[in-house]
Amino acid sequence: MTNRLRTEIQEEEAVAEKKLIVEEKPVKELPDNFFTQLFNKGTITIDDATRALPFIFFVALLGMFYIANRHISENTVRDIDKISKEVKELSWEYKSSKAELAFKSTLTEVAKRADTLGIHAPEVAPQKITVKEDAQE
Repeated sequence: MTNRLRTEIQEEEAVAEKKLIVEEKPVKELPDNFFTQLFNKGTITIDDATRALPFIFFVALLGMFYIANRHISENTVRDIDKISKEVKELSWEYKSSKAELAFKSTLTEVAKRADTLGIHAPEVAPQKITVKEDAQE
């Protein structure tokens, strides 16, 4: 029985060794492009890239300011166009109201409106009154 146990133990160890073998995955190679050449081939080190981060963030911030300024200016131009159209409309309305007022304030139009109230224009022309002053008084 001892032999038998030994063989069973050896078989179990062999199975256990097979189970414990870890398969190593092949290391993926980085593609050979501009950025990998820039950082891996020694042109720019990781320390150089880390030191450049504040400048990169500054440039990104300037880009965001540029985009925001562009949006604000486009909205301002739209508002100016809208207000200029309103000014033109109000100008035409003012001119038409002024012309209508000028027409309604003519003598014949005023006479027509006054006639409905019972006020009539005098038929006799007005007379001018002159006073003579004596120079000796």
